[in-house]
Amino acid sequence: MTTPTDPTTALTLYGIPNCDTVKKARAWLAERGVAVTFHDFKKQGVPETALDRWIAQVGWETLLNRSGTTWRRLDDATKVAVTEAASARALMQTQASVIKRPVVQWPDGSVTVGFSPERFSQKLA
Repeated sequence: MTTPTDPTTALTLYGIPNCDTVKKARAWLAERGVAVTFHDFKKQGVPETALDRWIAQVGWETLLNRSGTTWRRLDDATKVAVTEAASARALMQTQASVIKRPVVQWPDGSVTVGFSPERFSQKLA
């Protein structure tokens, strides 16, 4: 049996505090009284074991934000070099802002990427 302090039962939201989508997700969860542990990529970095888990669960293509400003600012050689999970992982490890946000580790162990009130409601049901 797990206890409330067991980290595997906590909801962890990963992202960057000034990201609008992260702000929306955090506000939505707070309005519903959901306890959230926030992991700030800028201050705490990207946890390697978590990144591996996310890639395994949702795929690197889902996790890599190719429409964000960080991606657009990368040089063409860097963009072209991202062709599979290993190269995407290396980029995400060094450039956390290319990770689509928020990444949420739910108490059931599942992972979602991005914010959708409908999907969040389903996960909390």
